[in-house]
Amino acid sequence: MHTDLSAHLHTPACNKLIEELQACHKNNGFGKFLGVCNSIDDKVVKCLKKERIARSAANRAKARERQAKYKEQLLQGEAN
Repeated sequence: MHTDLSAHLHTPACNKLIEELQACHKNNGFGKFLGVCNSIDDKVVKCLKKERIARSAANRAKARERQAKYKEQLLQGEAN
């Protein structure tokens, strides 16, 4: 099961793979259950994982900046 595959949530590279997977599923009605589209699906999973890892790293960096800012404000407040 994949996360939401809406185009606005993903990079152009992942969107291309998602479109290929959806086309494969559409063109292989029964074959999709037999693994015809598994190679494309594996590529989609890897791309989505790469996006998730990058998004997590960006969120951690933002959190560190925010925590440093609040800590600085707290220390300035104690000094006054």
